[in-house]
Amino acid sequence: MINIAKAGTFALGTRTVNRLGYGAMQLAGPGVFGPPKDRDAAIAVLREAVESGVDHIDTSDFYGPHVTNQIIREALSPYRDGLTIVTKLGARRGDDASWAPAFSAAELTSAVHDNLRNLGVDVLDVANLRLMFSHLGPAEGSIEEPLSVLADLQSQGLIRHLGLSNATAAQVAEGRGIAEIVCVQNLYNVANRDDDALIDELSAAGTAYVPFFPLGGFSPLQSTAMDGVAATLGVTPMQVALAWLLRRSPNILLIPGTSSVGHLRENLAVAAVDLPDDAMATLDGIAAATPAPAAH
Repeated sequence: MINIAKAGTFALGTRTVNRLGYGAMQLAGPGVFGPPKDRDAAIAVLREAVESGVDHIDTSDFYGPHVTNQIIREALSPYRDGLTIVTKLGARRGDDASWAPAFSAAELTSAVHDNLRNLGVDVLDVANLRLMFSHLGPAEGSIEEPLSVLADLQSQGLIRHLGLSNATAAQVAEGRGIAEIVCVQNLYNVANRDDDALIDELSAAGTAYVPFFPLGGFSPLQSTAMDGVAATLGVTPMQVALAWLLRRSPNILLIPGTSSVGHLRENLAVAAVDLPDDAMATLDGIAAATPAPAAH
């Protein structure tokens, strides 16, 4: 049995969660749209994750839309004590599978109630405001209006904690002036390290940082340096990439996603991977030689 507790824990709001979690995005159909090809397989992955000790699941009602949350409810409800489900708000899907901002008070309020209904809960553990000022990645713009809407819904008891996704450091600072921010979820991995300074700042403040696309996302990471470290340690290159994140900073919470039980087990086994100092030094050099990716 995989012991993911070896990877440690960190605070996520009032909860303490294992640093190895699970991202549910891949449980929807192609392009994160529509139902999965094999719903039973999706349910099996979720149940395996929780049985393996995962107590932090990342999702959104705009995955599908609605599909992923409904699968989570079918697989895991009634939810076991200590399971923290984090969702995202601020986007909507078009009939053509497009992504569009959904920042108005009406859209955010509707999204909160959609998440509550489809997850089958009375309150959302954590709701991240997903910022969409640019399709290229984080971009400046005031978040006061939409975050204030969520803070009001939080005061009504519909949301326990608030976080930000795809945010700049300035937006994180602005957000903290409106509500307590318990986590920031941005693109970050061994090859894409724009958030190095932000991660260190959040770590000092005791705030969780949750990298999305920890393995590169739609363009999986490829690196001869990573391959070399993996061969030396007898693990896979993707396990090396996850192990680097775990060692990078104690406030990093991982949510690698997969629709395969086998791949899930491989991801969770990284709890036992110990990267030596020379391997970390090798991996730290990857980012300098990597072009910036297109954002999700």
